[in-house]
Amino acid sequence: MPTIQTVDVTQIPPKLKHPTIFQHFDALNAGESFLILNDHDPKPLYYQLLGERGNIFTWDYLEAGPQ
Repeated sequence: MPTIQTVDVTQIPPKLKHPTIFQHFDALNAGESFLILNDHDPKPLYYQLLGERGNIFTWDYLEAGPQ
């Protein structure tokens, strides 16, 4: 089973978060995945990724919160 990389963007300056995540996304091979560790709901990222890359990925929350 391949190792799934975690991309921790909690310590990255806000203007670099999306470009960093896009770099990781673009480096994936078919069937690969990665986890995003963030300090807020990245829903805007989801819509940006969907708009710029198309409906070619799945998006699942492993944990959400706090409420």
